Amino acid sequence: MKEIEILKEVNKSSKVGIDGINFILEKAIDNEFKNMLYTQKDEYQNVYERSKNLLLQNGEKSEDTPPVQKAMSWMGIQMSTLTNTTDSKLAEILIQGNDMGIIKGTKLLNSMNFKEQSIKNILNDFVSLQQENIDELKKYL
Repeated sequence: MKEIEILKEVNKSSKVGIDGINFILEKAIDNEFKNMLYTQKDEYQNVYERSKNLLLQNGEKSEDTPPVQKAMSWMGIQMSTLTNTTDSKLAEILIQGNDMGIIKGTKLLNSMNFKEQSIKNILNDFVSLQQENIDELKKYL
């Protein structure tokens, strides 16, 4: 995988994270939990903007989440929370998403010899962000 493709993946994945948190926020009730989610959303937004700027510097563009993928994500969250919208269930859904991101990001970090340090840094930051998110979400399980 080329480095620019990795950057596109970080950009797309951070946008998916923002979308997912927005879907969860619709169901969250506890203010402390919501505040934590808003903070995590801001951190995803930061990664999204950084990756978008790097893409532009490399003559590429940032793409929005495809509508079908966004709808599938929304539907998955709706189905997972039909009978349970507790903070614990919402945190579990987010932990699962972050965990998938950590696995994918770590595989990319371990499989590449990066020439562009800024791309490696943003991928590393994205993986670290997701681990931090999991650590924060665990207290709601």
